[in-house]
Amino acid sequence: MDDSMILTEVIGGLGVVTLNRPKALNALSLEMVRSLDRVLRQWAMDDTVHGVLLRGSARPAQADKPAGPVHFCAGGDIRFMHEAATKGDLALDDFFTEEYALDHLIHTLAKPVIAWMEGVTMGGGMGLAQGCALRVVTPGVRMAMPETRIGLFPDVAGGYFLSRLPGCVGEYLGVVGPQVNAADALALGLADVAARTDSLPVFIDSLKRQPLRLEEDVCQRIRAQLAQDAQPVVLPEPTVQGEMARINHHFGLPTMQAIEASLKDDSSDWARQTLQQMAGHSPLMMCVTLEQIRRARTMPLADEFRMERTMVRHCFSLRKGAASETTEGVRALAIDKDQRPKWNPASMSEVTPAMVVEFFQPIWPEHIHPLRDLLNR
Repeated sequence: MDDSMILTEVIGGLGVVTLNRPKALNALSLEMVRSLDRVLRQWAMDDTVHGVLLRGSARPAQADKPAGPVHFCAGGDIRFMHEAATKGDLALDDFFTEEYALDHLIHTLAKPVIAWMEGVTMGGGMGLAQGCALRVVTPGVRMAMPETRIGLFPDVAGGYFLSRLPGCVGEYLGVVGPQVNAADALALGLADVAARTDSLPVFIDSLKRQPLRLEEDVCQRIRAQLAQDAQPVVLPEPTVQGEMARINHHFGLPTMQAIEASLKDDSSDWARQTLQQMAGHSPLMMCVTLEQIRRARTMPLADEFRMERTMVRHCFSLRKGAASETTEGVRALAIDKDQRPKWNPASMSEVTPAMVVEFFQPIWPEHIHPLRDLLNR
């Protein structure tokens, strides 16, 4: 199988998937989601494939430019979302249903899936990676769930994996959407092992010489090879770990209004920077995100995906077309690029509990929910 935006190859018993849309930082289109789902299901039934590795691609070198850096995946195709929402294109529903089903498949696949995360790994890229059996990060990885910046919420099971991080860091990462580096990812539980960027070609080459055996644990094979590397992995200094006390103090409060007020009372540089980041985000969707993460903390995986599918429908149906908070957020960031979203409500103080609860109201009876067939693990 060799689609233009998804490249696949079986090397020494390992199925290797390369996300191949480098000009868009490998952001996921509906076609890519469908190709990924198809190949994973095929390999799940193929006795010659013992595991799967997901990686990103780099912009190729040109006559006047060197090759670009590798990025795993910047998320979903937000330009498509904007166009589909403004035109009433039902493909928007298909995208979210099929993306969430794909992410659930990765979480539950009988064969191990490995994510090799380099560069930008955000939104939908995190959705792919966080369901993997082994999550490898390289020193330059930039991880984030920045959806509140575009009037959305951290979907793709963001509620599930963020809510299971230590303390209240999940609330902080979901509401504020800061970038997390490799050291923080390892410390917080968003990654399992670090590797130098050039370790992947060495591992792939080793598979050609010594293919995986049927009974071999591919994750242990990767860990063992990385442990043998004579050159150490040099990681950046963590940026989140050292602020855990402040994160728990502020983001453990019951409402976003209380969190905002508490941050304003904190004179630290960290609190000031956090407020500056929040200033560009949708007040409504920050409140919705806080509620999402706290509800998700006790929910099984499939139920959390179903909740998110309901939430994302509300993002485009409570206010349709250009009036949607998400459509407006994407317009300001990626379409007009004026960086001036007209949020409604415009401030945290104007968000009411009733506005938040609307996003969690059931739309479909259980027996016709688009993700009704997902099983809790």
